[in-house]
Amino acid sequence: MAVWGKILGVLFGFMFLKIPGAILGLIVGHFFDKAYSQDFNQLGGFGRFFTDQNSMKQQAVFFHSLFSALGHLAKSDGKVTSREIQIATALMDDMKLTGDARKEAQEAFREGKARDFPITDTLKGLYEASHGRRDILQVFLEILIQAAFADGKLTQEEYVVLEKVAKPLGFRRRDLDYLISMFEAEIRFRQRGGQSGSNGRQRSSQQSAYTEKQSLDDAYRILGVSASDDEKTIKRAYRKRMSEHHPDKLVSKGLPEQAMEMAKKKTQDIQSAYELIKQKRGF
Repeated sequence: MAVWGKILGVLFGFMFLKIPGAILGLIVGHFFDKAYSQDFNQLGGFGRFFTDQNSMKQQAVFFHSLFSALGHLAKSDGKVTSREIQIATALMDDMKLTGDARKEAQEAFREGKARDFPITDTLKGLYEASHGRRDILQVFLEILIQAAFADGKLTQEEYVVLEKVAKPLGFRRRDLDYLISMFEAEIRFRQRGGQSGSNGRQRSSQQSAYTEKQSLDDAYRILGVSASDDEKTIKRAYRKRMSEHHPDKLVSKGLPEQAMEMAKKKTQDIQSAYELIKQKRGF
């Protein structure tokens, strides 16, 4: 139940007009609280996911923007395939969206498929609701990049949509290209871990093609550094990347816990890449 409007109304009213002002402030505050509560109630199933109104709107906007952008991405080539629907469904599963929240996600996905869907305005709303926090917005963009690559490739049409998403969130084309390049490196680097089993099975020809040098190159790319950088620069980049995707920090800044899986995978990749570089360079 919202009460802050009434409390502040009484205090300010009393300061200026004593008892009559306090009464007037109470009335005005009551209507403010009522309108404030209704605003959050209109957030639908997403709103029920959260326990306090301070985080409710921001996180509901995050989910609605995410799945509507995902629908827009799926329709980028003019049609939505069963594979793309499976990708959206899998993301809902990963985020444990059920009941009304899942229905909201499905509806947002359908809205995003519309040719005239106002994606720029929607994402400007996300930017404002997130207070421009770049780490939160970057995770949002990274989730969409991962979805675009789910079928193994990024089409030109999908890239155009990602560029449309990136701009209102404050990311330039070079930022988007950097995140895409980093994600491609992460995919290759994760496959590196499965090149040989614990029983010494033969590597597949595809896995063997991924050399130790390529693995190390990708490790540098994941940290956002180059092989020519010194130890101090690499350690600083590692700490920065870990801080950007640290789950506890992201939750405290407003990232929904249901969207945390991406951040966890990122930190695992960053840690593995750093360990490989340390091993090869001996520090």
